[in-house]
Amino acid sequence: MESTNALGDYLRARREQVRPEEAGIRSIGLRRVPGLRREEVAMLAGISSDYYLRLEQGRDRNPSVQVLEALAEVLRLDADATEYLLTLAQERAHVTVRPRARTERPPESIVELISGWPSNPAYVQNKYTDILAVNPLCSALSPNYAVGVNMLTALLLDPRERDLRRDWDELTEEGVAILRTELGPNVDDPRLKELVGDLSVRSERFRQLWARHEVRPRRGRLSQLTHPEVGELDLRSDKLTIGGTDNMTLVVFHAVPGTRAAESLALLGSLVAAPDEASEPSVRPSVRPSIRPSERKPE
Repeated sequence: MESTNALGDYLRARREQVRPEEAGIRSIGLRRVPGLRREEVAMLAGISSDYYLRLEQGRDRNPSVQVLEALAEVLRLDADATEYLLTLAQERAHVTVRPRARTERPPESIVELISGWPSNPAYVQNKYTDILAVNPLCSALSPNYAVGVNMLTALLLDPRERDLRRDWDELTEEGVAILRTELGPNVDDPRLKELVGDLSVRSERFRQLWARHEVRPRRGRLSQLTHPEVGELDLRSDKLTIGGTDNMTLVVFHAVPGTRAAESLALLGSLVAAPDEASEPSVRPSVRPSIRPSERKPE
């Protein structure tokens, strides 16, 4: 169950990840807690120990921006993590949670666009990583690129994904950090809470990563695959926010021209192309993740 004290939980988690020597504190003797002590964080940030304790315990949820920036420096937060910290400290009365629609459909123009891409795998996902549309070449990359599948759940629980992805460790780390960013102030979003709860029960990897409280925005990356039919594929992926939607994202893959990956992707395209196949991508409403491997035990 996700705590309602998001600010305090985040401060505590990040405090435990900073080694005393990183903060310029000489560590003498045995320390009973990992990372920095509360009083050490308070001292380095220039605030009282009692005030910092109230922040961690959730008894004061409206610190000034100056205090938060000082804490971010002590906790060695990067720009994305600092922005996330500032967001957590906003008054909950100012946070508006949009009710989730029963069904979600990507814009028809986007569906038409990716259907005309024979050489670029592409799919559309919502902010929960539910796949809403996918073109045939993308489906050929992985059986989990299919409408209705929750991609983060598939990555963490389907052993086929671990076999497919040479960068599985990095990818799952990134996926959980992005989900943490999405949750942020949206602590009342029932779909996010359901997804976090489900993965917390079923995946040890998720529990470990979630406890780290790392945050990361959606960015393009290099995806490293070992495909069963065409071998190694190093594909660049770009993540483009679709305007006029509730944070839907268009994910497009491509190989650098002239590389072996480009040849392998072209070969994969020839394998999936058939005269009698429709060129339209799969698309239908997505309500909840459908990937639930029945034979896979939690990690």
